[in-house]
Amino acid sequence: MRIASRRNRAGRFLTPLPRVVQMAFTTSNALGVEPEKPAMKERASNKRFPWVAALAAAMLLTGCAEQAAVKEKPVPVTLETKPFGKTPSGEDVTLYTLRNAQGLEIAVMNYGAILTSVKVPDSQGRIADVALGFDSLDGYLEKQPYMGATVGRYANRIAKGKFVLNGKTYTLAINNGANALHGGIKGFDKRVWSAKAGNSDAGPSVELTYVSSDGEEGYPGTLTTVVTYTLGNDNSVRIHYKAATDADTVLNLTNHSYFNLAGAGKGTILDHMVTIYADRFSPVDSGLIPTGERKSVEGTPFDFRTPAAIGARIDDTGDEQIKLGGGYDHNFVLNGDNGKVRLAAKAREPVSGRVMEVFTDQPGLQFYTGNFLDGSVTGKDGVRYGKRFGFCMETQHFPDSPNKPEFPSVVLKPGQTFESTTIYKFSADASK
Repeated sequence: MRIASRRNRAGRFLTPLPRVVQMAFTTSNALGVEPEKPAMKERASNKRFPWVAALAAAMLLTGCAEQAAVKEKPVPVTLETKPFGKTPSGEDVTLYTLRNAQGLEIAVMNYGAILTSVKVPDSQGRIADVALGFDSLDGYLEKQPYMGATVGRYANRIAKGKFVLNGKTYTLAINNGANALHGGIKGFDKRVWSAKAGNSDAGPSVELTYVSSDGEEGYPGTLTTVVTYTLGNDNSVRIHYKAATDADTVLNLTNHSYFNLAGAGKGTILDHMVTIYADRFSPVDSGLIPTGERKSVEGTPFDFRTPAAIGARIDDTGDEQIKLGGGYDHNFVLNGDNGKVRLAAKAREPVSGRVMEVFTDQPGLQFYTGNFLDGSVTGKDGVRYGKRFGFCMETQHFPDSPNKPEFPSVVLKPGQTFESTTIYKFSADASK
């Protein structure tokens, strides 16, 4: 390293100084700071070598800056891929892990476009995976309740597995009592999607594409669906849906993640405080098919317009709708403009302080409290998921909309493009 011995009277360096030393001289001059007068014994030396003091100061400043940089160094944004096994038919499955600069991490696989994990810090900075699921592909291949899945072609229930479109009756697979549920026996959640991963200004992302053939599971039209997961530096998990068809069809897409903000497998979610921004909900019949009514939540266990514990009214045997659902398994008619992304719901776990906010442009949100989990499914770390170990907030069009003309339309036509956005945003709050 070359160091100039002095400056000429005009203040120009006779030979180049290291940049940090030049900065020290420049900063001192710009601020108009006069150096302290040295002691008599040091005065002659400093006159001959004025750069020594500047160099010492610069080195001190540089060391402090380097220490601060090390201390505040952000977590690098990363996107990793790794093999996650094969399907019984031999198709390769890949797991994509996304991390943001805040340390939040999610994982997505191309089987079922499934969100397999969401690792979030609590109010003390401790990380936990808050998404129920499995440690390996095998768990997802077995019969399981749609954990983390992208659900389609039609999420939720269609009564008796039938609907009429353009005067023609279409018959679907019956897989939930007398009804069709979540796209059929082999819906989108059980298909291998093509995937493309990358980074953008918004954050690391994975784009997954699936082409559903005409007649698949009884639905008309060849439908191309693209689902993109993006992890933002604001700790948001953005899910963007896009679809197009070559013939009239019906469409309802959602994500079916089960969340427990205390951590997957850490008991029930009954103490979670929930807010749902909906003045009305959809009452159901004994088959959990909406009656068509949009009932006010006022004076019912479905009033979450102000925060309430999930467990506070979940076993209210005096409410017919609670009895029919075995708890909450109902569509909430969201306030605000359909098609505009707005805050739909919020959940907070009181011990960890973890908070999840849900934003969507969809008209409805299916709030499901894991009433049918019964301990028969063994999830992450060998934990058996018992009743109400997780909750779902499925942004959606209303159940059975193809048979309810009074509900918002779910018909997609050739030449149209369906697009929708759902955001799960995570934070932590230390207050009790």
